[in-house]
Amino acid sequence: MQLNGSHTLNTSKEMLWAMLLDPDTLTKVIPSLKSLEATESGVYKAICEVKMGPVSGTFEGTMETINLNPTESFTLIMKQNSKIGNVVAEGNIVLKAIDEGHTAMLFDGEAKLSGLLARTGQRVLSGVANSLVGMFFKALEKEIEKANSPEGEEAKKEKKGFWSRLVS
Repeated sequence: MQLNGSHTLNTSKEMLWAMLLDPDTLTKVIPSLKSLEATESGVYKAICEVKMGPVSGTFEGTMETINLNPTESFTLIMKQNSKIGNVVAEGNIVLKAIDEGHTAMLFDGEAKLSGLLARTGQRVLSGVANSLVGMFFKALEKEIEKANSPEGEEAKKEKKGFWSRLVS
């Protein structure tokens, strides 16, 4: 299954970059992601709860960020296993500044499903994928709004600390 598109967000490339690589933010914005725990640099243990049509299950595996080009692009690799099937997904993320306060996030990827998940979920796969992308961007916009609010100023300071660890 191919998945690609773009979305414009009301934030700088630097802030968006930091948010996309922050496990706490990702847990809040990625639909079905229940936990994300760092195991080594750029590699995380990920647990997802997925419901696709009549099929649902808990998936465990890894999420990895590679090919990091700070504030510009990275590749995300997700490998998940469960009793109902497996998912291997890889996506390239590119950030393009539109102006000082707006950034376009371009994404292009592919997910491969196997097992019962692939057989049963095939009919609803495209619709579910598009719905999940929409949910992701809606949740990300909400987190950006929080970070840009007066209460979010402290969070921004913490993100800057996180940002400096990524580029050092």
